[in-house]
Amino acid sequence: MTNNRPSFFAGAEPNLLREQFPYDAPPLIVFDGADVPMNRPEDIFITDTTFRDGQQARTPYTVEQITALFDLLHRLSGPKGVIRQTEFFLYSEKDRQAVRACQEKGYTFPEITAWIRAVAKDFQLVKEMGIRETGILTSCSDYHIHLKLGMNREQAMDQYLSVVKSALAEGIRPRCHLEDVTRADVFGFVIPFVQQLVRLSEESGLPVKVRLCDTMGYGVSYPGAALPRSVPRLLHALRTETGIASAQLEWHGHNDFYKVLTNAATAWLYGCSGVNGTLLGFGERTGNTPIEGLLFEYMGLTGDTSVDTRIVTEIAEYFERELGYTVPPMTPFVGKSFNVTAAGIHADGVIKNEEIYNIFDTDKLLNRPLGVLVTDKAGTAGVAHWVNRQLGLVGEERVDKRSPGVQAMYGWVVCQYEDGRTTSLSDEELTVAARQYLPELFTKSR
Repeated sequence: MTNNRPSFFAGAEPNLLREQFPYDAPPLIVFDGADVPMNRPEDIFITDTTFRDGQQARTPYTVEQITALFDLLHRLSGPKGVIRQTEFFLYSEKDRQAVRACQEKGYTFPEITAWIRAVAKDFQLVKEMGIRETGILTSCSDYHIHLKLGMNREQAMDQYLSVVKSALAEGIRPRCHLEDVTRADVFGFVIPFVQQLVRLSEESGLPVKVRLCDTMGYGVSYPGAALPRSVPRLLHALRTETGIASAQLEWHGHNDFYKVLTNAATAWLYGCSGVNGTLLGFGERTGNTPIEGLLFEYMGLTGDTSVDTRIVTEIAEYFERELGYTVPPMTPFVGKSFNVTAAGIHADGVIKNEEIYNIFDTDKLLNRPLGVLVTDKAGTAGVAHWVNRQLGLVGEERVDKRSPGVQAMYGWVVCQYEDGRTTSLSDEELTVAARQYLPELFTKSR
């Protein structure tokens, strides 16, 4: 071994950072008052792990399903390749069939990459498939190095670097996945390791990428929060202490503490070019950053409107139709209720101007018109809105909430709930009621 390695590498006891991670209580968010400046890269983008991490939380996709979703990802990437890359397992013959089927499509975006463990036999698969970039699992917290791998830090670093060197020797870009980085000793292992990666990158002339994996969702975005949980401080330390370029940094988060999208956007703001996610947020345990959420966050940060966001709705419909997945109704952008109001006072505002209670033009951007859920809480305004939307009434044709027919129809709605009903009324039931109480709307030639 070289003599310039930190002395704690050999034989050191694991540092489990118990002052922040007591385990018998929720993890503590420690503040030390230090703050760092934002430094958003000029070029930010999204990467995808639907076919890798996303498959670890559901029934594996078939080859046909993978190719269909890959087509949708390609379309959602848009002309600028907002979704820059997607990664695949290579272990089974089915995995390799799916990769070959996607390779045959010849898309520039998303680029197909691989994921392997830091062992030589896995690396052979990457070479055989002709893939130019691969992720490599390089666990970096002592929880993983000592307790899972049974190594010390020096042994772990040597193993990781040997696989990186093998990739570089073959002209393949390595992407090191720093597993559990928000529970790692940043200056004791993460920084020295990334410094070695930067050195290898400079010597080889190939970019060595670093994926910062918030494996347990411990990351926080708060100003003044301490390492290793602070996303801003983590990005700042890596950039300033190692000199790694933003284009070589990528964030991969999990949603264990409901912070997955906020942490992802924070990573962009403090120096990460790439942020990793999955379609509909599928991923181990609480899931990964949803691609659809990242897309709208990206558009808000950059003003780039080159992507056809209506494809988001197509993706959600594909999951429900072909994969049998029921999207939770309150899910932003894709749930059935995300832009549906149930309160009568809200419906009254929608009738005056839908911008009052709609986050943006959901009809234009997602092919999802604003809706009103009709219950006894919807009021006459909710009934009028439903009638106008369902029958396509515009301008002077629109019915008013004060219409006798609308008031009578709302009286019928209230009666349904007085009899003990607890669910919302379906469009079919409401259409029958509208024919009864507003017959003139159905007898007119339209």
